[in-house]
Amino acid sequence: MSSRKPLIVGIGGTTRPGSSTERALTIALRAVEAGGGETRLLGGDFLSRLPIYNPAVPEPTPEQSELAEAVRVADGIIVASPGYHGSISGVMKNALDTLELLREDARPYLTDRAVGCVITAEGWQAAGTTLTTLRSIVHALRGWPTPFGAALNAAGGLFDAEGGCIEAKDAWQLATVGEQVLDFAKMKARL
Repeated sequence: MSSRKPLIVGIGGTTRPGSSTERALTIALRAVEAGGGETRLLGGDFLSRLPIYNPAVPEPTPEQSELAEAVRVADGIIVASPGYHGSISGVMKNALDTLELLREDARPYLTDRAVGCVITAEGWQAAGTTLTTLRSIVHALRGWPTPFGAALNAAGGLFDAEGGCIEAKDAWQLATVGEQVLDFAKMKARL
């Protein structure tokens, strides 16, 4: 068994700096760090610089290569998306489409990795449908969605001035996602 700390990569946010989605992802990643894991955040600023994935373009851009390499070496992933019109955002879908670059890898796409799903949306209906959509995409990419996925209703505000969750239930959801991804990565390392 390796003594290396599991690396959990967080992918998510929006093009808006300080978005609630990226804040939620950061809190989930803090739970990973508290449990002894290492983290890397590919947030909204990074995602907004990714070109639209085009399979006809033979060479990936530096940003596309960076995303692919981060996922390639990750022991687990946490994906966070806002709920836009009942589904994940375009910037998040583009990032997940870019993982097509991993199709020829020994571990293609998200194979053998737990994937935590975090959704922020203005209302419970959008949160629920978006979470279901994201979990389906993770399955299609051969990832293992964690048993718990966080769905946060941003309609009343989610975070205080220091960036913490206003509601204890939201903090619990985000910590649970981070802990489950880390626990799975640790179990996989023992095999």
